[in-house]
Amino acid sequence: MSTSTQADSKNVRVAEVPASLVPRARSAMNTFVESCVNTVAGSAVALERRVRHHPRAARLLKVLAGKRNILVTTHQHPDPDALASSHALAFLLNAKLKDANVSMAIRGKIGGGLNDAFTKHSHLKLTPWNEAAIAGGKYDAIILLDTQPLFSYSPLPPGMMPLAVIDHHRTRGRNPKCEFCDIRVDVGATTSIIFSYFLELQVTIPADLAAAMLYAIETDLAGAAGTPGELDNIALSNLTLTSDTHKLYQMRYVDLPQSYYVATAAGLANAMYYDNAIFSHIDSIDSLEKAAVSADFLLRFDQVEWALVTAVNGNRLVLSLRTSSSKLSAAEMMRRLVKKLGEGGGHRTKAGGVIALQNATPAEIERIRAILRRRYLRALKIKASRGQRLIPKADAAKS
Repeated sequence: MSTSTQADSKNVRVAEVPASLVPRARSAMNTFVESCVNTVAGSAVALERRVRHHPRAARLLKVLAGKRNILVTTHQHPDPDALASSHALAFLLNAKLKDANVSMAIRGKIGGGLNDAFTKHSHLKLTPWNEAAIAGGKYDAIILLDTQPLFSYSPLPPGMMPLAVIDHHRTRGRNPKCEFCDIRVDVGATTSIIFSYFLELQVTIPADLAAAMLYAIETDLAGAAGTPGELDNIALSNLTLTSDTHKLYQMRYVDLPQSYYVATAAGLANAMYYDNAIFSHIDSIDSLEKAAVSADFLLRFDQVEWALVTAVNGNRLVLSLRTSSSKLSAAEMMRRLVKKLGEGGGHRTKAGGVIALQNATPAEIERIRAILRRRYLRALKIKASRGQRLIPKADAAKS
């Protein structure tokens, strides 16, 4: 059943809302549920009116007109938002560009318990990454999502510019020089941007894809309460009504490997808090999501507004930063932390960074972490002497 206002019933299709969700009996509960459905549908109609006046998806299709071999890709070590936005865009383009071959490929491994589970349950159709084919011009159009060409985890060869960039991260300087560029820093997830394309082009989102998109938006907003923009909220509400609930449950509650708990335990055991800031370290992680999950969890400590986690991943020191403070953005803090050391960026409440290590010895790692700790506390005007362990040592607890 397609829900729309009476005025737009012939022109606007919002979301496929099952008839069972709109009860006919006029009980108090039925009235409440019907009100919720109508509110969500009304918000989506209002959004669709705006996107039709400022078409982005239509411009993308115009840029892609005549292209026969299109590659959709995202950053290395992709998270659910990167994967779902790419998956959803590939689905949409396959529906609208009948004469084009649209494929999705990821450079590198999709590591980690959560990401592996998401990949499995969302049934991603991935083409093997072929560096030679990409550099050799096999694709006449490359679309880059949830990252930008100059970012450290861009999958593209140096100097290669994609035809289109769709992202929600703040650009370093000017926007990339490509034919189509849709960068919205006021949106919490790239998947929400792709959701707006479905609305604009009036393409129905299947229930299993809706579940993947909903989970991706939820996880990208995790640990950053209060940051969803209007588009994120409309996407969340709409997709909640149309998602395959069984599929969504499978994604939310997954079996995790032992390494996940080892990383979590290390993050807790090493955590030190200084007034309203907490800092921790994980000696070794096999996927970047473990540092991010630890930072999200540590930010929930009721005495802090900042959480910074460092972790060793191969020959790199990775950083995950979270904040609930409105005085300084996480992106700006990250830039201060990695200045002349590495690269980093992000949003108002969450950011990430990476620092290349020469030999990854404990001495080198501790030296860099000492610099990061000093910059972190200095930016927040906190004395290092105020540090306390989050989890007291056993002997201290006994005394």
